[in-house]
Parts: sequence; structure tokens; C-alpha cells
Amino acid sequence: MQIDSVTARQRVDDVEAAVPFYEKLTGRTAARFAFAGVSLASVGPFLLFSGPDEAVQRVAGVVATLAVADLPTAVEEAVAAGATVVMPAQPTPNGRRAVLRHPHGGVYEYVGP
Repeated sequence: MQIDSVTARQRVDDVEAAVPFYEKLTGRTAARFAFAGVSLASVGPFLLFSGPDEAVQRVAGVVATLAVADLPTAVEEAVAAGATVVMPAQPTPNGRRAVLRHPHGGVYEYVGP
């Protein structure tokens, strides 16, 4: 398995108010989108998110997003190494995602084709 990139997740009170800081910090323009009642902005290696507590709980429990070239293989190899599947692979607006708990407790979102 190869992890192509890692995206740090950061809950903020207001995505729109937070975006200018992260755009200046990274020199990149934010890509904004919504998912499951949560407002999100991807800015370089950061994923900012805000929304009602109920909706945000699904996003806040994940430590980071790991982009992989082959999602089924990445999930299979992680499980073989001791991870457990919290949410099996499913389609999203940006590809497919699965959520896994690593053997040491961290919960990670894996995204890929």
C-alpha cells in the first residue's frame, strides 16, 4: 500500500472565517464543499470543517485523511496488518472512502478511486 498524501483535519467555528488564514499559510486556494450536513474547505494539507454538533461528530472522530492510489487494496492490507473497518468503502462527491481504526486506536479516512 502506498499513501500518496495525508490531510490534517481541523474543526473550526466558521469555515468561511477560517479559510483566509489557511490560504495565506499554504499559498493555495480553498476548495469548498458540503457533505452530510457539514461545511468543508480543503486548503493544501488541511481539511477545515464546521457545522452542527450532530453532523460534525462523524467528521471530528477521524484523525486524518489518507489518499491512496488503490482503495480496495489499501483497506485489505490495513486490515491484514491489524486495522478494523469502521465504515466500508462507499462513494462520496470526491471519489470513494472507507474509515478504519488502526490497531493503536487512531481512526483514519482512506480515500481513493
